[in-house]
Amino acid sequence: MTTIGVYGFDGESFLQRLREANVRLLLDVRQRRGVRGPEYAWANSRRLQAALAQARIAYEHHPELAPTTELRQLQYAEDDRHGVGKRSRRELAAEYTRRYTTEILDRADLTPIVSALPSSGIAALFCVERDPEACHRSLIAQRLTEQHRVTIEHLRPLEHG
Repeated sequence: MTTIGVYGFDGESFLQRLREANVRLLLDVRQRRGVRGPEYAWANSRRLQAALAQARIAYEHHPELAPTTELRQLQYAEDDRHGVGKRSRRELAAEYTRRYTTEILDRADLTPIVSALPSSGIAALFCVERDPEACHRSLIAQRLTEQHRVTIEHLRPLEHG
């Protein structure tokens, strides 16, 4: 299994990374399935699903794994306190991690996700942040590794220059 974010990609490079990694199923763990900014219009749900369909990559939305609005606000407040923008965040706030784990992850049944993993190719947990450490998808990935022995690789945009 793998994880991937929106930031740092454009539509073409995003699909390219998925193809290179042999991703067959994209698991969208965003609460709101849009991304602000015209350069990320490709990641809005409808466009993304159309592009994935063309690339023969299945799509599933898992809102039960998305952080609540309240949790997101908590993280933004923490970002402000540290003076980091959403797109340059490097890690999750400890309180966010703790609450996401108890309020969302501990209540979620990940077995259906594990059962639905493609037999050929791999699945990707998909959210917005560029770095998995700055995103709840890393917490889901960690839980899948611990409880279901799923091996996780994080896909990042290729660095230019």
